[in-house]
Amino acid sequence: MFKPYTIKDIAKALGLSTSTVSRALNGSYEIGTETKKLVLEYAEKVNYRPNPIALSLKEQRSRSIGVVVCEVANNYFSQAINGIESIAYSSGYHVIITQTHESAAREAANVQHLLSRHVDGLLIALSAETTDTSEFKFLHSKGFPMVFFDRIVENIDTHKVTVDNFKGAFEATEQLLNAGYTKIANLASTPNLLNTRERFDGYKAALLKHNIQILPEYVKYCHHGGMVAGEVENALQELMSLPDPPQAIISTNDRLTTGCIPILKKMGYRIPEDVALTGFTNSEVAESFAPPLTVIRQPAFTMGQMATEMLINVIESKYPVYEAMSTQVDTELIVRQSSMPAKI
Repeated sequence: MFKPYTIKDIAKALGLSTSTVSRALNGSYEIGTETKKLVLEYAEKVNYRPNPIALSLKEQRSRSIGVVVCEVANNYFSQAINGIESIAYSSGYHVIITQTHESAAREAANVQHLLSRHVDGLLIALSAETTDTSEFKFLHSKGFPMVFFDRIVENIDTHKVTVDNFKGAFEATEQLLNAGYTKIANLASTPNLLNTRERFDGYKAALLKHNIQILPEYVKYCHHGGMVAGEVENALQELMSLPDPPQAIISTNDRLTTGCIPILKKMGYRIPEDVALTGFTNSEVAESFAPPLTVIRQPAFTMGQMATEMLINVIESKYPVYEAMSTQVDTELIVRQSSMPAKI
């Protein structure tokens, strides 16, 4: 098993004290030139590297940031992580990424693991299952630096970066209405998440503005965000099997949206001839889908950067930051063939 060299190992090999070796490695003026040269050459020979955990205990900082997201393969979060890393690394911080796979238990375990690694702060997007936020409340009460992004907590006055979910869903629904669709279904992630509820409110507001009745049977929730096998397909089958099926679907989650096209095609439906489709997604290939997909796009990379800048400011502040910082950015509606005017 690989065992890295320690200061004690170097001291023993050279017949020096550990304090002498430590000072030599740190370039102390108290250590003679020959001794420094001897220590540094031997350290290079055995590929000595400082222990980051030991350093973090000594300095009370690890120069690392923990990231908690549902899934790295998710188009939104992969782009957000790129934004996080671009700021973190240029600011001298390492990034430790963990995935919850929409599990509250795994989220809690990930947070505890990151804390055991002495991260200086956390960037968090809640899992679909999370309803108990007591662990985050405790950390917040102790002044631990945390920033929530995209999927945020409601009952903790902490730092957060979000998009205008209401406006994004409103504009997408209204575009479908203006294209002639009046029977519009809403396919969503769990209502546990605030962004799910805000997107539903935008959908609902657009229908009410156009005097369209909101039908409960047109609203389907995928409580695991589409990560459970068959979840999206079951929801779509229920929608399309209704006596009066929807003419269009707005999907309010990245994984749900990208999953809809192949499932609808498998079920024998043409898009948009049989059912139109619009959805929240940051997929880079949405334009290459057949047909090209109308999307509500979030500035994920920028949001990752903003959240990281916010967190580092809190970590490096000389004084406690009591006032929570909150930033909201706009979504972008990109209209393509999948939501073209209905031929009805």
